[in-house]
Amino acid sequence: MILLVGGGYAYSAVGRLSGNLATTGGLDLGNQADGATDILLVGIDSRTDAKGNPLSQDEIDMLRAGEEETTSTDTMILIRIPNDGSSATAVSLPRDTYVNGGEELGNVKLNSVYGSTKFYREQELTEKAAAAGETPDEARISSEAVQAGREALVSSIANLTGISVDHYAEVGLLGFVLLTDAVGGVDVCLNNPVDEPLSGAKFPAGRQTLDGRDALSFVRQRHDLPRGDLDRITRQQAYLASLANKILSARTLSDPGQLGKLNDAVSRSVTIDSGWDIMGLATQMQNLSGGNVTFQTIPVTSIDGTGDYGESVVTVNPDQVHAFFRTLLGDDGSGATETSAAPEEEIPDYDPAESTVSVLNAGNVDGLATRVGDLVAGAGFTVGEVGNHTETGVSESQVNVADASDPAARDLARKLGGLEVVEDASLAPGQISVTLSGTYDGPGDTADDTRTLSGSDGPGTTGTTGGTTSSEDAVGTPGTTDGTTDRQAPISAGTDGPMCVN
Repeated sequence: MILLVGGGYAYSAVGRLSGNLATTGGLDLGNQADGATDILLVGIDSRTDAKGNPLSQDEIDMLRAGEEETTSTDTMILIRIPNDGSSATAVSLPRDTYVNGGEELGNVKLNSVYGSTKFYREQELTEKAAAAGETPDEARISSEAVQAGREALVSSIANLTGISVDHYAEVGLLGFVLLTDAVGGVDVCLNNPVDEPLSGAKFPAGRQTLDGRDALSFVRQRHDLPRGDLDRITRQQAYLASLANKILSARTLSDPGQLGKLNDAVSRSVTIDSGWDIMGLATQMQNLSGGNVTFQTIPVTSIDGTGDYGESVVTVNPDQVHAFFRTLLGDDGSGATETSAAPEEEIPDYDPAESTVSVLNAGNVDGLATRVGDLVAGAGFTVGEVGNHTETGVSESQVNVADASDPAARDLARKLGGLEVVEDASLAPGQISVTLSGTYDGPGDTADDTRTLSGSDGPGTTGTTGGTTSSEDAVGTPGTTDGTTDRQAPISAGTDGPMCVN
């Protein structure tokens, strides 16, 4: 769907498309404050279409994905489009990336956050109805559970990447098939022949054009590949680059028949957030060409790590992932008006009791605001509101204050692990607001953390408390296969032919 609105996709078709799409609301999405539109594209292993209608038996057979209904998010791609529409970068997030899913889920693979949250919410709502002596409203329960799953996934990806998701798009398995067939097939190239029965992938080596059925097997294969999930991602990127190249070509965009098929395919298989202005995005991307669409993957520390229960996982270093996205932005990506002072800059003396500090938890770590609030009080500050932020899934922790040069705010930000200080004109002098994201790793980040804000430095001095780096928040045990070895170079949609892959 993202590709359809780029490259001058006919405005009349975009208008029809935007009116026919399934939508979802309430996902606590961003507002493009960092100079770009960040879109989370989720491929879900579903046996229904975007409107919730069950697929026919013929369609299920065509998918070669079995009969079992699941809600695994086997494809997760964060697409970044600068506000000038000059380029688009699609960054893949490995399905087996091991993350902290919050108190209810614990440490889990990223692709299970959506489905597990949905399952637990369904159980909760069903038990609540039974306790009240009511007949469970299955349709309402399913809808609320799906919403909870989407919210949890958006929050987890915001924490993992440090990027605030602005828009959400979800496509089912059928979407791959319909989109591929709508453009008359997609060209791919294999280094070696494959015959893998679990996915139905059976192809010769070399360049070939795949129809929708075979394209789905091509992008879903993950067994018998040298790098497992990472090679699967490379296949997906090569397929999407070839699809983008074909959609953005003048031949496709000028063919009313193909545009109609694309419209029908997207309408049936894609769900987007309800606040999305598709026409606005089409205008933003109207000059986009294939050469300005690239595909990358987040850095990983190993592809054969071990989870808490012995399962095979992909491990990541949060510092590396956040740095990767900051580099992708070309700056720190904060969109802030002011930042905190450099660590070596001297901070003038101040009286902490003259500053009232509110502490708000915008992540999914239970008790975080209370713990940090207690530390703030212990450092001599006057404590105001302590509780949950009105928004969840905030990507970066920060300290807000009316004047970014305020020594109390600067020193507090430093003692909390080097947070950013951001000017907020809505705050009165002497008021400080601390927002804690799910990636916060300063004092008080865990219940057994013994660090304090005072330490040997005391209020008004320039020292730090020696906070840990977010790499210590990495979960899982790294394996022996370094994920950075032979890291795949960015794949462009502007090449003359498909890139050959494993």
